[in-house]
Amino acid sequence: METKKTINEIAIELVKGDITAQSDIEAIVNAANAELRTGGGVAGAIHGKGDPELTQETRKFAPINPGEAVLSSAPNLPNSYIIHCLGPVYGVDKPEDELLKNCYTNALKIADDNGIESIAFPAISTGAFGYPTKDAARIALSTFKQETASLERVKRIRMVLWSDQDYMIHSKVFKNLFN
Repeated sequence: METKKTINEIAIELVKGDITAQSDIEAIVNAANAELRTGGGVAGAIHGKGDPELTQETRKFAPINPGEAVLSSAPNLPNSYIIHCLGPVYGVDKPEDELLKNCYTNALKIADDNGIESIAFPAISTGAFGYPTKDAARIALSTFKQETASLERVKRIRMVLWSDQDYMIHSKVFKNLFN
């Protein structure tokens, strides 16, 4: 399953799949925890492949705050880089919509500043952090659309959704936003 739209010469894509298997993407985004260590969901999958080297490399950046992002290499993964973002815990970290938007904006800025041409995101904060998927999808995709005007090096933004349900929810938001 794939959905795609080009805006300001930047491809924005939705795919169903595994964030750790995006071998055609230069940087993947980790839905990280504050300590940048292994955990559940996306962080567990990425650290499952990248450790112990990944935890050793990211230790110097921790802790990070909600909305912040940091760049590391991608040991044992098919990508060159990992951008680690700490999403907000829904109902706890306020204002959660701004903090979630900051995750996407900061990751895109890091990618652009480092000459990274392709980046893949998971649905940040929608798992254990409890963010409602439809609201999170709206924030992510509208941020991508808005940021295309200022990006100079990023040419492809991909959203990788793990489940059929998440893909369908994001796909509906995508169609409403881009068509």
